[in-house]
Amino acid sequence: METLILKIDPLGKIDVEIPAKVLKSGGLVAFPTETVYGLGANAFNSDAVQRIFKVKGRAQDNPLIVHVSSLEEMKMIAKVPENFENVIQKLTPGPITFVLKKRKEIPEIVTAGLETVGIRIPAHPVAQMLCKASGPIAAPSANLSGRPSPTDASAVIDDLYGKIECIIDSGRTPFGLESTIIDLSSDIPVVLRPGPITVEELKNIFGRIEIPDFIKASKEVENPKAPGMKYRHYAPEKPLYMFYEKDREKILKILEKENAVVIIPKEHSRFYPKNRIMILGEFEKPYSIAQNLFKILRDFDKTKFDVGFIEGFQESGILFSVMNRLKKAAKLWR
Repeated sequence: METLILKIDPLGKIDVEIPAKVLKSGGLVAFPTETVYGLGANAFNSDAVQRIFKVKGRAQDNPLIVHVSSLEEMKMIAKVPENFENVIQKLTPGPITFVLKKRKEIPEIVTAGLETVGIRIPAHPVAQMLCKASGPIAAPSANLSGRPSPTDASAVIDDLYGKIECIIDSGRTPFGLESTIIDLSSDIPVVLRPGPITVEELKNIFGRIEIPDFIKASKEVENPKAPGMKYRHYAPEKPLYMFYEKDREKILKILEKENAVVIIPKEHSRFYPKNRIMILGEFEKPYSIAQNLFKILRDFDKTKFDVGFIEGFQESGILFSVMNRLKKAAKLWR
């Protein structure tokens, strides 16, 4: 299959006529969001959605997120609780997905047979225009399952070129982590995946929220209500181990013996040989660590090194979300 690559400047004139036609005709389009690139299909076309699972190698018990252009469109697909409607309006458009009780119009393949659906209103201007032009889009991240999520079009091309009809190239994604997911289908909001909107921010907004143990431990769950809750995710092809600052001396000794690299924040670069480091971001700018994480993991695979060691962080703010991904991407070094 020949894959069309369309360059669309999110700050310029946004013309999504071609990719919208692809979606309406049952094709697949990789498109940018403010979080990561998504692999989209018409949310009401079961055959097109089925192709997403086939192309990605994704298990069908792993539900998809539906992207819409407005709250009104959200209400056509899901039942929006009146007591949460004002909060949803406050948080959208933005990098957050709400799990709500679904309406019958949405196909079961999108929701993995669940009575709920994950739904969000993206803030990225290209994603917004595409949703308006094509209607609701079911989309997971635009990568092969298990690989690091794509934060630029080159990563999508690496994984999906020749397998889908169209890839929109709009440069790097602003946040670099998948959306926060919060379940509003019951009385107390439950965080199902931490993301760019942090747990601390959610507590301030909702007052009371639940954070399940599987989130804190980054463990799998048997019956996922949202993406990222089951199966290994985000891993590079090469071996990657996570260590903590207290293990620094031991890691330095490993660097003397093995063809290894350390992936660290800029502030810790002085502790390691310059030719054995990859800079993840800065502690002073923690969102830079989130934005760079998946790109660094993909870049690591393209280096000459045989094994990588990535430093873990204190789990607060956006770094709690980063650590949720790292614990799934890397094995804990002992």
